[in-house]
Amino acid sequence: MKEEIVRIGKQARRAALGLSALSGEDRGRAISAMSGKLLEVKSALLEANRRDVGEASRSGLAGPLVKRLEISDKVFRYMQDRLGEVSLLPDPVGRVLEGHVRPNGLKVEKISVPLGVIGVLYESRPNVTTDAASVCLKAGNAVILRGGSESLSTNIVLADAMIAVCRENGVPEHAVQIIRTPGHESVSELLKLDRYIDVLIPRGGKPLIRAVSEGTRIPVIKHYEGLCHLYLAADAPEDMAVAVAVNSKCQKVEVCNALEKLLIDAACAERLLPALVRAFDAQDVELRGCPDTRARVPSMKPATEEDWVTEYLAPILTVKIVDGLREAVDHINTFGSGHTDGIVTQDIEVAARFVRSVDSASVMVNASTRLSGGGDYGMGAVVGISTDKLHARGPVGPNDLTSYKWVATGSGHLRD
Repeated sequence: MKEEIVRIGKQARRAALGLSALSGEDRGRAISAMSGKLLEVKSALLEANRRDVGEASRSGLAGPLVKRLEISDKVFRYMQDRLGEVSLLPDPVGRVLEGHVRPNGLKVEKISVPLGVIGVLYESRPNVTTDAASVCLKAGNAVILRGGSESLSTNIVLADAMIAVCRENGVPEHAVQIIRTPGHESVSELLKLDRYIDVLIPRGGKPLIRAVSEGTRIPVIKHYEGLCHLYLAADAPEDMAVAVAVNSKCQKVEVCNALEKLLIDAACAERLLPALVRAFDAQDVELRGCPDTRARVPSMKPATEEDWVTEYLAPILTVKIVDGLREAVDHINTFGSGHTDGIVTQDIEVAARFVRSVDSASVMVNASTRLSGGGDYGMGAVVGISTDKLHARGPVGPNDLTSYKWVATGSGHLRD
Protein backbone atom coordinates (compact mmCIF):
# COMPACT_ATOMS: atom_id res chain seq x y z
CA MET A 1 0.00 0.00 0.00
CA LYS A 2 2.77 2.43 0.92
CA GLU A 3 4.51 1.89 -2.41
CA GLU A 4 1.25 2.35 -4.30
CA ILE A 5 0.40 5.65 -2.58
CA VAL A 6 3.94 6.99 -3.02
CA ARG A 7 3.74 6.10 -6.72
CA ILE A 8 0.48 8.05 -7.01
CA GLY A 9 2.08 11.01 -5.26
CA LYS A 10 5.10 11.04 -7.58
CA GLN A 11 2.85 10.80 -10.63
CA ALA A 12 0.75 13.71 -9.38
CA ARG A 13 3.86 15.86 -8.86
CA ARG A 14 5.06 15.20 -12.39
CA ALA A 15 1.62 15.94 -13.78
CA ALA A 16 1.42 19.21 -11.83
CA LEU A 17 4.68 20.37 -13.36
CA GLY A 18 3.46 19.32 -16.80
CA LEU A 19 0.24 21.28 -16.44
CA SER A 20 2.21 24.52 -16.60
CA ALA A 21 2.59 23.96 -20.34
CA LEU A 22 -1.19 24.09 -20.87
CA SER A 23 -3.02 27.33 -21.51
CA GLY A 24 -6.20 28.31 -19.71
CA GLU A 25 -8.08 27.61 -22.93
CA ASP A 26 -6.66 24.08 -23.03
CA ARG A 27 -7.73 23.38 -19.47
CA GLY A 28 -11.16 24.90 -20.01
CA ARG A 29 -11.69 22.78 -23.14
CA ALA A 30 -10.91 19.59 -21.23
CA ILE A 31 -13.28 20.49 -18.40
CA SER A 32 -16.05 21.27 -20.88
CA ALA A 33 -15.56 17.84 -22.49
CA MET A 34 -16.07 16.19 -19.10
CA SER A 35 -19.75 17.16 -19.17
CA GLY A 36 -20.30 15.23 -22.40
CA LYS A 37 -18.32 12.28 -21.09
CA LEU A 38 -20.76 11.97 -18.18
CA LEU A 39 -23.56 11.29 -20.65
CA GLU A 40 -21.50 8.53 -22.25
CA VAL A 41 -21.05 6.74 -18.93
CA LYS A 42 -24.44 7.56 -17.40
CA SER A 43 -25.81 4.00 -17.51
CA ALA A 44 -22.71 2.52 -15.90
CA LEU A 45 -22.65 5.35 -13.39
CA LEU A 46 -26.24 4.87 -12.24
CA GLU A 47 -25.79 1.10 -11.97
CA ALA A 48 -22.68 1.55 -9.83
CA ASN A 49 -24.50 4.09 -7.70
CA ARG A 50 -27.43 1.72 -7.13
CA ARG A 51 -24.99 -0.90 -5.86
CA ASP A 52 -23.28 1.57 -3.55
CA VAL A 53 -26.56 2.94 -2.16
CA GLY A 54 -27.93 -0.55 -1.57
CA GLU A 55 -24.82 -1.71 0.22
CA ALA A 56 -24.67 1.49 2.28
CA SER A 57 -28.27 1.05 3.40
CA ARG A 58 -27.73 -2.59 4.31
CA SER A 59 -24.60 -1.73 6.30
CA GLY A 60 -26.52 0.74 8.46
CA LEU A 61 -24.94 3.96 7.17
CA ALA A 62 -26.69 7.00 8.64
CA GLY A 63 -29.67 8.25 6.65
CA PRO A 64 -28.23 11.68 5.77
CA LEU A 65 -25.06 10.03 4.41
CA VAL A 66 -27.06 7.57 2.30
CA LYS A 67 -29.06 10.51 0.95
CA ARG A 68 -25.86 12.33 0.00
CA LEU A 69 -24.64 9.22 -1.80
CA GLU A 70 -27.56 8.99 -4.23
CA ILE A 71 -27.24 10.28 -7.81
CA SER A 72 -30.69 11.46 -8.82
CA ASP A 73 -31.49 13.08 -12.17
CA LYS A 74 -31.18 16.44 -10.38
CA VAL A 75 -27.71 15.57 -9.02
CA PHE A 76 -26.60 14.30 -12.45
CA ARG A 77 -27.69 17.55 -14.10
CA TYR A 78 -25.98 19.46 -11.31
CA MET A 79 -22.68 17.71 -12.04
CA GLN A 80 -22.97 18.44 -15.74
CA ASP A 81 -23.94 22.07 -15.19
CA ARG A 82 -21.11 22.71 -12.75
CA LEU A 83 -18.56 21.29 -15.18
CA GLY A 84 -19.86 23.63 -17.86
CA GLU A 85 -19.79 26.63 -15.54
CA VAL A 86 -16.25 25.95 -14.35
CA SER A 87 -15.00 25.57 -17.92
CA LEU A 88 -16.24 29.08 -18.75
CA LEU A 89 -14.76 30.83 -15.70
CA PRO A 90 -11.84 33.23 -16.26
CA ASP A 91 -8.45 31.56 -16.04
CA PRO A 92 -7.25 31.96 -12.43
CA VAL A 93 -3.62 31.29 -13.38
CA GLY A 94 -1.28 34.01 -14.60
CA ARG A 95 -3.28 36.93 -13.18
CA VAL A 96 -1.25 39.98 -12.21
CA LEU A 97 -2.44 40.46 -8.63
CA GLU A 98 -0.43 43.62 -8.16
CA GLY A 99 2.46 45.33 -9.85
CA HIS A 100 4.49 48.49 -10.13
CA VAL A 101 7.60 49.94 -11.67
CA ARG A 102 10.35 51.06 -9.30
CA PRO A 103 12.03 54.46 -9.74
CA ASN A 104 15.04 52.67 -11.23
CA GLY A 105 12.83 51.06 -13.91
CA LEU A 106 12.62 47.58 -12.37
CA LYS A 107 9.17 46.11 -13.06
CA VAL A 108 7.80 44.09 -10.13
CA GLU A 109 4.69 41.89 -10.41
CA LYS A 110 2.85 39.43 -8.17
CA ILE A 111 1.38 36.71 -10.42
CA SER A 112 -1.03 33.89 -9.56
CA VAL A 113 0.24 30.31 -9.93
CA PRO A 114 -1.22 26.86 -9.13
CA LEU A 115 -0.77 25.39 -5.68
CA GLY A 116 0.57 22.18 -7.25
CA VAL A 117 -0.87 18.87 -6.02
CA ILE A 118 -4.10 18.76 -4.05
CA GLY A 119 -5.43 15.74 -2.17
CA VAL A 120 -9.19 15.66 -1.67
CA LEU A 121 -10.64 13.22 0.89
CA TYR A 122 -14.42 13.01 1.04
CA GLU A 123 -17.39 10.97 2.17
CA SER A 124 -20.57 9.92 0.39
CA ARG A 125 -21.12 12.73 -2.14
CA PRO A 126 -20.08 11.49 -5.61
CA ASN A 127 -20.43 14.99 -7.10
CA VAL A 128 -17.25 15.90 -5.21
CA THR A 129 -15.39 13.70 -7.70
CA THR A 130 -16.36 15.86 -10.68
CA ASP A 131 -16.29 19.13 -8.72
CA ALA A 132 -12.79 18.48 -7.40
CA ALA A 133 -11.42 17.30 -10.74
CA SER A 134 -12.75 20.36 -12.55
CA VAL A 135 -11.87 23.00 -9.95
CA CYS A 136 -8.34 21.68 -9.38
CA LEU A 137 -7.69 21.34 -13.11
CA LYS A 138 -9.11 24.82 -13.80
CA ALA A 139 -6.48 26.24 -11.43
CA GLY A 140 -3.70 24.18 -13.03
CA ASN A 141 -3.38 21.69 -10.18
CA ALA A 142 -3.07 17.91 -10.20
CA VAL A 143 -5.56 16.19 -7.90
CA ILE A 144 -5.55 12.94 -5.95
CA LEU A 145 -9.09 11.83 -5.05
CA ARG A 146 -9.90 9.58 -2.13
CA GLY A 147 -13.64 9.10 -1.71
CA GLY A 148 -15.37 7.07 0.97
CA SER A 149 -15.53 3.30 0.74
CA GLU A 150 -19.33 3.54 0.67
CA SER A 151 -19.19 5.29 -2.73
CA LEU A 152 -16.14 3.61 -4.26
CA SER A 153 -17.84 2.03 -7.28
CA THR A 154 -19.60 5.30 -8.17
CA ASN A 155 -16.47 7.38 -7.74
CA ILE A 156 -14.35 5.06 -9.88
CA VAL A 157 -16.78 5.36 -12.81
CA LEU A 158 -16.70 9.16 -12.49
CA ALA A 159 -12.93 9.38 -12.04
CA ASP A 160 -12.25 7.09 -14.99
CA ALA A 161 -14.45 9.33 -17.15
CA MET A 162 -12.47 12.41 -16.06
CA ILE A 163 -9.17 10.60 -16.63
CA ALA A 164 -10.26 9.56 -20.14
CA VAL A 165 -11.15 13.15 -21.00
CA CYS A 166 -7.73 14.34 -19.83
CA ARG A 167 -6.04 11.73 -22.01
CA GLU A 168 -8.15 12.70 -25.02
CA ASN A 169 -7.43 16.42 -24.62
CA GLY A 170 -3.70 16.46 -24.08
CA VAL A 171 -3.81 16.99 -20.33
CA PRO A 172 -0.77 15.42 -18.63
CA GLU A 173 -1.25 11.83 -17.57
CA HIS A 174 -2.08 11.49 -13.88
CA ALA A 175 -3.39 15.07 -13.54
CA VAL A 176 -6.47 13.34 -12.11
CA GLN A 177 -6.03 10.18 -10.02
CA ILE A 178 -8.23 8.27 -7.61
CA ILE A 179 -7.21 5.88 -4.85
CA ARG A 180 -9.06 2.67 -5.64
CA THR A 181 -8.29 0.75 -2.45
CA PRO A 182 -10.79 1.04 0.44
CA GLY A 183 -9.76 1.12 4.06
CA HIS A 184 -7.95 3.44 6.45
CA GLU A 185 -4.46 2.32 5.47
CA SER A 186 -4.57 4.21 2.17
CA VAL A 187 -5.63 7.39 4.00
CA SER A 188 -2.83 7.00 6.55
CA GLU A 189 -0.26 6.66 3.78
CA LEU A 190 -1.72 9.61 1.86
CA LEU A 191 -1.31 11.85 4.91
CA LYS A 192 2.44 11.15 4.87
CA LEU A 193 3.00 12.50 1.35
CA ASP A 194 4.17 15.95 2.41
CA ARG A 195 6.95 15.63 -0.18
CA TYR A 196 4.44 15.41 -3.05
CA ILE A 197 1.12 16.94 -1.89
CA ASP A 198 0.85 20.69 -1.32
CA VAL A 199 -2.63 20.90 0.24
CA LEU A 200 -5.21 18.46 1.61
CA ILE A 201 -8.94 19.23 1.54
CA PRO A 202 -11.13 16.90 3.64
CA ARG A 203 -14.90 16.98 3.04
CA GLY A 204 -17.10 15.03 5.40
CA GLY A 205 -17.97 14.63 9.05
CA LYS A 206 -16.03 16.01 11.98
CA PRO A 207 -14.20 12.70 12.67
CA LEU A 208 -12.75 12.62 9.13
CA ILE A 209 -11.70 16.27 9.19
CA ARG A 210 -10.14 16.00 12.64
CA ALA A 211 -8.27 12.81 11.68
CA VAL A 212 -6.83 14.47 8.59
CA SER A 213 -5.88 17.78 10.19
CA GLU A 214 -4.30 16.11 13.24
CA GLY A 215 -2.58 13.30 11.32
CA THR A 216 -0.53 15.16 8.73
CA ARG A 217 2.18 17.76 8.23
CA ILE A 218 0.55 18.81 4.94
CA PRO A 219 -1.42 22.11 5.09
CA VAL A 220 -5.18 21.47 5.34
CA ILE A 221 -8.14 23.57 4.14
CA LYS A 222 -11.09 22.49 6.26
CA HIS A 223 -14.33 23.16 8.05
CA TYR A 224 -15.42 21.06 10.98
CA GLU A 225 -19.16 21.73 10.88
CA GLY A 226 -21.87 24.15 9.85
CA LEU A 227 -23.58 25.52 12.95
CA CYS A 228 -25.51 28.06 10.89
CA HIS A 229 -27.64 30.75 12.57
CA LEU A 230 -30.37 33.11 11.37
CA TYR A 231 -31.27 36.20 13.42
CA LEU A 232 -34.71 37.72 12.92
CA ALA A 233 -34.26 41.37 13.90
CA ALA A 234 -36.98 43.40 15.61
CA ASP A 235 -38.27 44.81 12.30
CA ALA A 236 -38.11 41.56 10.29
CA PRO A 237 -41.14 41.36 7.94
CA GLU A 238 -43.20 38.26 8.70
CA ASP A 239 -43.39 36.91 5.15
CA MET A 240 -39.67 37.29 4.53
CA ALA A 241 -38.68 36.00 7.96
CA VAL A 242 -40.73 32.83 7.58
CA ALA A 243 -39.70 32.21 3.98
CA VAL A 244 -35.97 32.69 4.63
CA ALA A 245 -36.02 30.63 7.83
CA VAL A 246 -37.92 27.73 6.28
CA ASN A 247 -35.81 27.66 3.12
CA SER A 248 -32.60 27.88 5.14
CA LYS A 249 -33.62 24.82 7.14
CA CYS A 250 -35.79 22.73 4.87
CA GLN A 251 -34.53 23.13 1.31
CA LYS A 252 -32.00 20.41 2.18
CA VAL A 253 -31.50 19.49 5.82
CA GLU A 254 -28.46 17.25 5.46
CA VAL A 255 -25.96 19.84 4.16
CA CYS A 256 -23.45 22.06 5.94
CA ASN A 257 -25.14 25.39 5.13
CA ALA A 258 -28.58 24.33 6.34
CA LEU A 259 -29.94 26.37 9.25
CA GLU A 260 -29.45 24.80 12.69
CA LYS A 261 -30.18 27.69 15.12
CA LEU A 262 -32.89 30.35 14.85
CA LEU A 263 -32.55 33.52 16.93
CA ILE A 264 -35.63 35.74 17.29
CA ASP A 265 -35.49 39.26 18.67
CA ALA A 266 -37.65 39.63 21.79
CA ALA A 267 -39.29 42.68 20.21
CA CYS A 268 -40.82 40.59 17.42
CA ALA A 269 -41.21 37.18 19.05
CA GLU A 270 -44.95 37.51 19.75
CA ARG A 271 -45.51 38.67 16.18
CA LEU A 272 -43.40 36.05 14.38
CA LEU A 273 -43.49 32.89 16.50
CA PRO A 274 -47.01 31.69 15.58
CA ALA A 275 -46.32 31.84 11.84
CA LEU A 276 -42.87 30.27 12.25
CA VAL A 277 -44.23 27.38 14.33
CA ARG A 278 -46.97 26.69 11.78
CA ALA A 279 -44.52 26.78 8.90
CA PHE A 280 -42.03 24.41 10.52
CA ASP A 281 -44.80 22.07 11.69
CA ALA A 282 -45.93 21.84 8.08
CA GLN A 283 -42.40 20.72 7.17
CA ASP A 284 -42.24 18.18 10.05
CA VAL A 285 -39.35 20.01 11.67
CA GLU A 286 -38.89 19.35 15.39
CA LEU A 287 -38.42 22.62 17.29
CA ARG A 288 -36.44 22.84 20.52
CA GLY A 289 -36.67 26.10 22.42
CA CYS A 290 -35.01 28.13 25.15
CA PRO A 291 -37.09 28.85 28.31
CA ASP A 292 -38.36 32.18 26.89
CA THR A 293 -39.45 30.51 23.68
CA ARG A 294 -41.19 27.66 25.51
CA ALA A 295 -43.00 30.13 27.73
CA ARG A 296 -44.68 31.39 24.55
CA VAL A 297 -44.93 27.96 22.88
CA PRO A 298 -45.30 25.39 25.69
CA SER A 299 -45.60 22.48 23.26
CA MET A 300 -42.03 23.04 22.06
CA LYS A 301 -39.38 20.65 23.38
CA PRO A 302 -36.79 22.18 25.73
CA ALA A 303 -33.35 22.90 24.30
CA THR A 304 -30.39 21.52 26.24
CA GLU A 305 -26.88 22.96 26.42
CA GLU A 306 -25.82 20.32 23.90
CA ASP A 307 -28.37 21.58 21.39
CA TRP A 308 -26.57 24.91 20.95
CA VAL A 309 -23.40 23.17 19.75
CA THR A 310 -24.96 20.34 17.71
CA GLU A 311 -25.06 20.21 13.92
CA TYR A 312 -28.17 18.09 13.35
CA LEU A 313 -28.15 17.61 9.56
CA ALA A 314 -31.73 16.53 10.22
CA PRO A 315 -35.21 18.12 10.55
CA ILE A 316 -34.47 19.56 14.00
CA LEU A 317 -34.11 23.27 14.77
CA THR A 318 -33.16 25.05 18.00
CA VAL A 319 -34.91 28.36 18.71
CA LYS A 320 -33.80 31.14 21.06
CA ILE A 321 -35.26 34.54 21.90
CA VAL A 322 -32.55 37.19 22.23
CA ASP A 323 -32.59 40.71 23.58
CA GLY A 324 -31.40 42.70 20.60
CA LEU A 325 -28.61 42.63 18.04
CA ARG A 326 -25.74 42.53 20.53
CA GLU A 327 -27.00 39.37 22.24
CA ALA A 328 -27.64 37.74 18.86
CA VAL A 329 -24.09 38.48 17.68
CA ASP A 330 -22.56 37.35 20.98
CA HIS A 331 -24.49 34.08 20.79
CA ILE A 332 -23.41 33.44 17.19
CA ASN A 333 -19.75 34.24 17.87
CA THR A 334 -19.82 32.03 20.99
CA PHE A 335 -21.62 28.97 19.65
CA GLY A 336 -21.30 29.25 15.87
CA SER A 337 -18.71 27.51 13.70
CA GLY A 338 -17.88 30.47 11.47
CA HIS A 339 -19.58 28.88 8.45
CA THR A 340 -22.73 30.80 7.46
CA ASP A 341 -24.90 33.12 9.56
CA GLY A 342 -27.64 35.50 8.51
CA ILE A 343 -30.00 38.30 9.46
CA VAL A 344 -33.45 39.36 8.31
CA THR A 345 -34.01 43.10 8.72
CA GLN A 346 -35.15 46.19 6.82
CA ASP A 347 -32.76 48.46 8.72
CA ILE A 348 -29.59 49.11 6.69
CA GLU A 349 -27.60 50.16 9.74
CA VAL A 350 -28.61 47.06 11.72
CA ALA A 351 -27.61 44.88 8.78
CA ALA A 352 -24.26 46.67 8.48
CA ARG A 353 -23.54 46.22 12.20
CA PHE A 354 -24.39 42.52 11.94
CA VAL A 355 -22.10 42.06 8.93
CA ARG A 356 -19.21 43.84 10.69
CA SER A 357 -19.64 41.97 13.98
CA VAL A 358 -20.33 38.35 13.01
CA ASP A 359 -17.11 36.36 12.51
CA SER A 360 -18.27 34.00 9.77
CA ALA A 361 -17.02 32.98 6.34
CA SER A 362 -20.39 33.89 4.79
CA VAL A 363 -22.88 36.43 6.16
CA MET A 364 -26.32 36.52 4.58
CA VAL A 365 -28.57 39.61 4.67
CA ASN A 366 -32.22 38.86 3.88
CA ALA A 367 -31.19 35.68 2.09
CA SER A 368 -31.26 31.95 2.83
CA THR A 369 -28.18 30.34 4.35
CA ARG A 370 -28.53 27.70 1.62
CA LEU A 371 -27.22 30.28 -0.87
CA SER A 372 -23.73 30.29 0.65
CA GLY A 373 -21.98 28.18 -1.94
CA GLY A 374 -19.91 28.33 -5.07
CA GLY A 375 -22.74 28.02 -7.57
CA ASP A 376 -24.90 30.71 -5.99
CA TYR A 377 -21.87 32.99 -5.61
CA GLY A 378 -21.11 32.67 -9.31
CA MET A 379 -17.99 30.55 -8.73
CA GLY A 380 -19.19 27.43 -10.53
CA ALA A 381 -18.18 24.28 -8.64
CA VAL A 382 -16.14 24.42 -5.45
CA VAL A 383 -13.96 21.87 -3.69
CA GLY A 384 -15.47 22.69 -0.31
CA ILE A 385 -16.36 25.45 2.11
CA SER A 386 -13.61 26.58 4.44
CA THR A 387 -14.05 28.03 7.91
CA ASP A 388 -10.29 28.58 8.14
CA LYS A 389 -8.84 32.03 7.57
CA LEU A 390 -5.60 30.83 5.97
CA HIS A 391 -5.33 30.07 3.05
CA ALA A 392 -8.97 30.18 1.86
CA ARG A 393 -12.24 31.14 3.55
CA GLY A 394 -15.79 30.33 2.49
CA PRO A 395 -16.47 28.50 -0.81
CA VAL A 396 -13.18 27.22 -2.23
CA GLY A 397 -13.18 27.73 -5.99
CA PRO A 398 -10.48 27.89 -8.66
CA ASN A 399 -9.11 31.27 -7.56
CA ASP A 400 -8.63 29.90 -4.04
CA LEU A 401 -6.53 27.00 -5.33
CA THR A 402 -3.77 29.30 -6.49
CA SER A 403 -0.77 30.84 -4.79
CA TYR A 404 1.52 33.45 -6.33
CA LYS A 405 5.06 34.16 -7.34
CA TRP A 406 6.95 37.44 -7.60
CA VAL A 407 8.43 38.30 -10.99
CA ALA A 408 10.90 41.14 -11.38
CA THR A 409 11.86 42.25 -14.89
CA GLY A 410 14.79 44.53 -15.54
CA SER A 411 17.16 45.53 -18.31
CA GLY A 412 20.42 44.48 -16.74
CA HIS A 413 19.53 45.94 -13.34
CA LEU A 414 22.10 45.44 -10.56
CA ARG A 415 22.00 45.87 -6.79
CA ASP A 416 24.06 48.89 -5.67
